[in-house]
Amino acid sequence: MNVYPNISYIAKLIAEPTRAIILDRLMDGKALPASELAYMAKVSHPTISSHLTKLVEGNLLIMEQHGRHRYYRLANAEVAEVIEKLGTIAPQAEIRTLRQSSQMKQVRKGRTCYDHLAGELGVTVTQAMLDKKIIILDKEAFIVTEQGKNWFLQLGINIDKATIKRRIFAKPCLDWSERRYHMSGWLGAAIANHFFTQKWIIKSESSRAVHLTPNGKQALKQFLGIEM
Repeated sequence: MNVYPNISYIAKLIAEPTRAIILDRLMDGKALPASELAYMAKVSHPTISSHLTKLVEGNLLIMEQHGRHRYYRLANAEVAEVIEKLGTIAPQAEIRTLRQSSQMKQVRKGRTCYDHLAGELGVTVTQAMLDKKIIILDKEAFIVTEQGKNWFLQLGINIDKATIKRRIFAKPCLDWSERRYHMSGWLGAAIANHFFTQKWIIKSESSRAVHLTPNGKQALKQFLGIEM
């Protein structure tokens, strides 16, 4: 008798190309309607409905009812982390057009991974905080130092008010494009949210890419001493 988790069940769910597209499109943590996901995946409404049902049954997605409309989002941050890690061992997408090349460069430069920052931006910010001893890596978690608490207060994030509940405070997440760690968890989400609130970054309309604004570049230099 096999007492181990049924990995093959989840692997089959993710492996189907249309479902892989659905999961990737939801990696920014937003909830999208079935009609928009069908358009993105280039499939019919009955087909997208079948795939979404299987992903919900497999606990990879959750469905939210808003009036007559159904919206779908990733079930949790752990699902996003699995998808991100799979990207580190998956073959790279074949680039066939200038538009695809441009989008890939933008995504690699900076993007969201569920609710935290990834790509060169996410990795660079995380490394700068390590270099400045704002955080330290202890086994499989990031720990905020005493000077780090003061630094985050200056930034506008009060660590003592963190509401973690079941979520890990701060942990390394292997970045598929940089092959290095960026920060996930409550703190990673708080940093990304602060960057958006301060308009240091803005989101791309066509992908998960984020773009640094002039104020964002100035803030990175002021608070972390990095230039991007």
